[in-house]
Amino acid sequence: MTRKSTLASLVVAVVLCLSLNGCKDTKTLQENEQLKAQVADLQKQIGEMGNNLESVTAARDALTKENESLQAEIKALKSRKAKKKASSRKHRRS
Repeated sequence: MTRKSTLASLVVAVVLCLSLNGCKDTKTLQENEQLKAQVADLQKQIGEMGNNLESVTAARDALTKENESLQAEIKALKSRKAKKKASSRKHRRS
């Protein structure tokens, strides 16, 4: 009888281990699928960020060029004013 109960408990243990392994495999597969979905989403986000970076860089370059041209224009206007002031300086005494 002891052999039968030992054998029965061994069979029960084996069945429990196999069922737990089956659950673990299912759980692992579900986690893997979730991770694959997350990786795909992150890759998509990286691609979008790359596109955004390119457009922001292009906008920055355009603004830099516009800023340089405006600064040159300001410099030209300042030099015109300086010439006019130099010629119109006269001391008047009342």
